[in-house]
Amino acid sequence: MHECDFCSNEIDFHEIVECIASALDAKDPYTAGHSHRVSDMALVVCRLMGLKDHDTEKIHIAGHLHDIGKIGVPDAVLNKEGRLTDEEFTYIKKHPQIGADILNKSHRLRELSNIVLMHHERYDGKGYPTGAKGTEIPVGARILAICDSIDAMTSNRCYRKALSFEYCYGEIEKNLGKMYDPIIGRYVLDNWEEVISVVKNSNECDT
Repeated sequence: MHECDFCSNEIDFHEIVECIASALDAKDPYTAGHSHRVSDMALVVCRLMGLKDHDTEKIHIAGHLHDIGKIGVPDAVLNKEGRLTDEEFTYIKKHPQIGADILNKSHRLRELSNIVLMHHERYDGKGYPTGAKGTEIPVGARILAICDSIDAMTSNRCYRKALSFEYCYGEIEKNLGKMYDPIIGRYVLDNWEEVISVVKNSNECDT
């Protein structure tokens, strides 16, 4: 795919993304704010890393769509209050592949599919769904993995209260080279307040 294909003025990709994401928002209200925050944090990280505009745009849009595969997860599992059983978690683990399959149906959006597919992979190869590790994982997916974790930890969930930003910082730091890319993780930690300002500003708007 040429750069002009993805950035063509023929289609407002952000408008399309909002339409797609709204289908999931109706199914899982939590995901709406989550995807926006993850996407906006990823945008901050991309700029801190000095990524090219085209790559930044792809990662930003992929952030909005990273959980779109949850539209294929049963409501009883997705909206369950309390921790999931192992069997229920197998349904959740399918959402990256479902999301990638959805995006692969579009000539314009399939460029994002591997980012969505691998956003739950771990740097040490112990993630899912493919077990990819290190630089086998697209840089966009490695960025989203950290941003996704930050928002998940610092948000209220049906089974627990939001964790502190201090706790979250420590979890990211101790998992560098394990769950997270150590270089990208250092960019995040060295610019912590700027990255988490996305979450803090969102929380202020909700109060």
